[in-house]
Amino acid sequence: MIWQPVSREFFNQPTLELAQALIGMLLVKETPEGAAAGWIVETEAYRGPDDRAAHSFGGRRTKRTEVMFGEPGHAYAHVMHTHCLLNVVSAEPGSPEGVLIRAVEPCEGFELMIERRGADKKRRDLTSGPGKLTKALGITMADYGHPMYARPLYIAAGRKPGVISSGPRIGIDNSGEARGYPWRFWESGNPFVSR
Repeated sequence: MIWQPVSREFFNQPTLELAQALIGMLLVKETPEGAAAGWIVETEAYRGPDDRAAHSFGGRRTKRTEVMFGEPGHAYAHVMHTHCLLNVVSAEPGSPEGVLIRAVEPCEGFELMIERRGADKKRRDLTSGPGKLTKALGITMADYGHPMYARPLYIAAGRKPGVISSGPRIGIDNSGEARGYPWRFWESGNPFVSR
């Protein structure tokens, strides 16, 4: 299947709106082994300098976070507990915000995902978490800074999601009041949502 990347303009939305607009869109990674893709079913928004849970809290600008200070629509890949995680840079240049892709529902390249994740994995466990989905799709730190509107890693038009729910983000217990912000979005009832 050949998909067309979304336009650069798609990413020119406020962070919380982009986090919801990504639900139902297709995340695609093309590799020499083939393409793997999944419908995005869960995201988390991170609002930069004022968000204690964001890597750029307080305007922290490091080699790791540098891409977040640039144009929206680029990949912010980073390693957390040995897993590569994928974020989409959002907001205008100079405002380091992003949206974490937390889970996708497999759409294409199922055999490739099993090969990368292990034959013992149940279908639901292939991509139901931010580290799982990057491994299944073949997304690595080499994708850092890549524009998400160009091959080989990109967002494409997807399907209309069901009801979108929101609630607190996951795994950020040491982030003060930011722990309770309802900036995690997911497709209600979808079995691929992380939890």
